[in-house]
Parts: sequence; C-alpha cells; structure tokens
Amino acid sequence: MRILIDMIKLRSVMVENPALALPEAYFYSTVNQNGLKTIRELATFRYTCRKCEDAPCISVCPADALEKDGDGLINRYTNLCVSCKSCVTICPFGTMMTDFFKHHRNRDLFYDLKDENELKEFIAKCPDGTVSLTDNDESPKDNVYQLNDKVLIKEYLYTTEKQ
Repeated sequence: MRILIDMIKLRSVMVENPALALPEAYFYSTVNQNGLKTIRELATFRYTCRKCEDAPCISVCPADALEKDGDGLINRYTNLCVSCKSCVTICPFGTMMTDFFKHHRNRDLFYDLKDENELKEFIAKCPDGTVSLTDNDESPKDNVYQLNDKVLIKEYLYTTEKQ
C-alpha cells in the first residue's frame, strides 16, 4: 500500500483557498541537519521544478539556503532559509510556493507517515481527493511518479522533448 499525493488537485485547492493551512507529512522521526523536509516540498522540487540551468532562485538567495544536487534537483536547507521569499519572486515558473516558508508553529499540522494512525489522520485532514492510499505502481502515462518506496506523486512533468 502506498500514499498517492495529487499535486495537481492540491495546487487547485491552494489557489481557491490561499489561507488554508495544509497538513504536512514526513517519514523520519527527527529533524535532519538540513531541517524538516516535507513530502510536498520534496515532490515539488523533484517533479514540478523546471530545473533551470542557471537557477535564478539559487543566485538570489541571500542565505545560501538553496543548491543543486548531482541530479540537478534544487535542495532547500530549511535551517539556513530566512524566509525572505526572494526565490519565490524570481522563479520564472512559480515553482517555489510561499507556503513552504510559513513557520509551522502548530505541530498538529505535521504527520509521521510511518505511524499508521497518523497516516490515516493525515489523509483525513487533507483536502478531499488530494491524498489517498493505493496499491498501484508508478504510471507515467497517468502522470503518476514514484517519490520513494511509500509515496507516489501525481503531477504534470515539464519536458522540452517533442511529444
């Protein structure tokens, strides 16, 4: 059984309800050295980001909180980020989401998906149709991609290849 997060529907819900406090999910029990990374942020950088060659978001960051990894994926060091939102402003494609920078003081919004009860509660608290459990596998023809062994993401991928 895997979690399917529909980023397409989730973005639509966020546009309709910009003040909505979305539940966030993670799979590790402690904050790592780079800060708390949510499933949605990881999915956004892996699948929604257009991976600009010159990455203006990196060059504009005053705290050096953004960098590209070996695969060209942007990584945000949440412990360095000062939430200035310069990257949001300069991103030509709107990949950087302002809600990534909200200071989540309400720990009730965070769910450990390794815990079965928290997983069920996370799904119930998410906007209808945005998160579900599935037995399906990755299916690029259906815009469903594997984030890790427990999470699938539904998202439109940007490509420069002709179809």
